[in-house]
Amino acid sequence: MLKRFIDSMVLCFGIILSVSVHAAGLPDFTGLVEKQAAAVVNISTTQIIHNAQGIPNFPEGDPLFEFFRRFAPPMPREQESQSLGSGFIFSADGYIMTNAHVVDSANKITVRLTDKREFVAKVIGADKRTDVALLKIEANNLPKITVGNPDKLKVGEWVVAIGSPFGFDSSVTAGIVSAKGRSLPQDNFVPFIQTDVAINPGNSGGPLFNMSGEVVGINSQIYTRSGGSMGLSFA
Repeated sequence: MLKRFIDSMVLCFGIILSVSVHAAGLPDFTGLVEKQAAAVVNISTTQIIHNAQGIPNFPEGDPLFEFFRRFAPPMPREQESQSLGSGFIFSADGYIMTNAHVVDSANKITVRLTDKREFVAKVIGADKRTDVALLKIEANNLPKITVGNPDKLKVGEWVVAIGSPFGFDSSVTAGIVSAKGRSLPQDNFVPFIQTDVAINPGNSGGPLFNMSGEVVGINSQIYTRSGGSMGLSFA
């Protein structure tokens, strides 16, 4: 009986030791997140879609066009389309980086900080080819990120993403660099950083951090067959 008890204790100790050793080899992201999360923002946009006919946008030769024109009740000639994204504060006086596609054709851009303050932003400039946009809000003394050198990243290195997937502010995910200098079929001029960090709709425009807490990329897109993260993310 005593032997069985001793054997059980040895087994339990071995399991605890194994778990402790394994955990000791994993990175700790808490310091990075506590220091950098306040500089990551939620971006929501509103786009006014003009529908001159007041009916769904069917081609004029489509039979449904004539049906809706004759029988459908009047519809609003303007409709609002809303979308979500992320960004990060680039300077303490209110300059913010995000993806160009996050703010493309937006009539109104609202930036929400981690302290829940909201600001209307204006686009200072955008480059669709590199998918980068610079916004400005009227605020001062804001927390800001530090820019790192993506050329110093190594494949296999840990990286962290902070953003607002599906509108859930300040969500943190982590993974490793899977490849560097990755070219995508529709983006021949942009060398992407490929990671297995979980990126979902709403993460676009958010920062990718190295383990020193420096921004080394802007999370831009994913490869997916399901609409969600499949471990193929690009910044």
